[in-house]
Order: sequence, then structure tokens, then C-alpha cells
Amino acid sequence: MQPDAPILLFDSGVGGLSVLGELRKILPQAPVIYASDQAGLPYGTKTEVQIATRVAGLLGRMSERYRPRLVCIACNTASTIALGMVREVLEVPIVGTVPAIKPAAAITSSGVIGLLGTAATVRQAYVDNLEREFAGGKTLLRHAAPELVDVAEAKLRGEPVDRATIHAAVAGLRSQPGGESLDAVVLACTHFPLLREELGREFGPEVALIDGAGGIARRIADLTSGQEFVRSGPDRAITTGSAEYLESLRGALEEFGLHRFDRF
Repeated sequence: MQPDAPILLFDSGVGGLSVLGELRKILPQAPVIYASDQAGLPYGTKTEVQIATRVAGLLGRMSERYRPRLVCIACNTASTIALGMVREVLEVPIVGTVPAIKPAAAITSSGVIGLLGTAATVRQAYVDNLEREFAGGKTLLRHAAPELVDVAEAKLRGEPVDRATIHAAVAGLRSQPGGESLDAVVLACTHFPLLREELGREFGPEVALIDGAGGIARRIADLTSGQEFVRSGPDRAITTGSAEYLESLRGALEEFGLHRFDRF
């Protein structure tokens, strides 16, 4: 293991920055490559086969080029669909991102939990299994809010947040039977914690917003415990899309410690 081998964080867009923010708190010395599959957006409207083959193929090529010590799929949609395939293809540790239903079920008092995600995440059998395992006897309300992805990325570019879209996403849960009793909501897309403030105002203080970013960061730290970290250059962001995409997000990316930008 080379001491400058990076941790590779992969997402369809820049939602994985919510994971990177938590990782920086635990492993500030770790070299990181943040990979955004902007050319593949949106994942939530693609079929499972399309997502699985795309993610596995991209991560295979990225691993050959960058030789990461660990890969984190910082995307709920990609993880719930492609995690198994990626683990079969790559020979490095893989950390996935799954909806934080377990911690939400542990803190709810009302027994009613909400889940906001993309259309692809919300419909996955993986979520059904998490519900059965950790939320038995509780009510899990699901709502697909893929439009929040664009709102989160616009916010990172410094653009105004579309309040109507925030309101519609919250109403999608509140309007369901039992929605008035919600007291915990799982943010099942890594983009959504970037809108925590706006979502929190709309849901109100009685609703806890739960995401898995902290747990993912701790898992990465556990798997790399005892390893040497040396930076041979600035941490970078790479994209499958246009250079203009990263440039429009330069300010936000630099706040997360990413100072070099490349196309993949």
C-alpha cells in the first residue's frame, strides 16, 4: 500500500460531499479523490441494470488509474443497486451508502418514520429488507424527491434554494396517512443533507433528520486504521462531465478541501 494511495469517493453528482465533510473530521490527513459521474445524471430515473453496469465499469477504470486504498460509493441509489457487483469486480475495500433506517427506527417516539430518496432508491427491495429488519412494528412512509438533487447542486453553486421544491418534498411525506405523526425522516440520498437547514425548517423542530454520513466516515476510518497517509499533491475532484461543471462548483469544492479539478 502506497502511503499516498487515495480514498476514492464516488457519487453521481456532488451529494457525496456530505460524506466527505464527515470524513475530514475523522481523517483530515487522508488523501482523497472525489469522483462525480455528472455525465450519468440522473441515476434515479435509470434502470437497475443501467446503473449497476455503469457504476461497476466506471469504478473499475477509476481503480486502475488511481489505485485507491478504498472506494466509497457515496450514493444511496448506486449502493443499493450496484454494491454487490462492484465488490465482485474490485479487489479493494468497498464501503457503500444505505438508507439510515436503523438509527431512525431507534429514535422515533411516534413510530412513524419518513424516507426521502430518489425514485430508484425508494423502490428497492434493499429498502424493504432494511424496513423488515430494523423497523418492524413501525410505519415507514416513502417519497421519491429526485428534484432535490438539482436544488442541492444549485445551492452549492450559490444559487437561491427553490423553496417550492422543498415544500413539495416535505408535503409528499406529510400528506400520506400517518404523515402528521412523523418524528424522524431518513435522508436517503447523499445530496439531501446539503439541504438540511431548508428541510429542517419545513418539517419543523419536532422532526429529526437522519443520514448515514457520519457512520460511513467511521467505517472508512475503521477499515484504514493503522495505515500511513501522505499527500503527494492536492486532493482532487474529477468528473465524467464537462470541466465547466466542476468550475461552477469551485467555491464549494474548495471548502471541502478539493483544489485540483480534472475530467475523467
